[in-house]
Amino acid sequence: MDEVKDSENRFVRHGKSEAKKDRLSYSDRIGNVAGIVVTILVTSYFIAHQMWATGFFTSKFGLLEMFLFYGLLIYQAVPATLKALFGRRNFARLFEIFGAVFGTVVLAWFFVSFPFDFTYFANVLPSFLRFLLQWISNDIIRVLMVIGLIAAPGMAIYLTALYMFVRNEL
Repeated sequence: MDEVKDSENRFVRHGKSEAKKDRLSYSDRIGNVAGIVVTILVTSYFIAHQMWATGFFTSKFGLLEMFLFYGLLIYQAVPATLKALFGRRNFARLFEIFGAVFGTVVLAWFFVSFPFDFTYFANVLPSFLRFLLQWISNDIIRVLMVIGLIAAPGMAIYLTALYMFVRNEL
């Protein structure tokens, strides 16, 4: 009984601590802008793969897969944009929750259909930089997808509970 109460107290304390840190500093807001820039660069990398028909996207990569893939990539910028604009963490948490749920759906779909061939993943880079990404294989990505399929729903649950606790504190 004491362990349950202890664990509840820890989460309540964590919620109170997060409520005190709800307002972002200027440097945190700039960090979110940097995250948006990274998201744009990553999205551009995959667009280059698709436009140059490198072989990374297989014939299984249809319109639905394109919508899910680029939708998830672009959506990652939404919470960061909201944090940068409004400087509040808890408001953006709602969008992070949706992103975790959406990410779970996309990962599950791509784990089953797997419309990629990571043999060609480095082909967009200049030849002298390809060694940086050539070691990534389909098997490594499948393992990372399984980890994501476990972590993303857990993150959605955690963020939902944290959002509720922080909202009550604010």
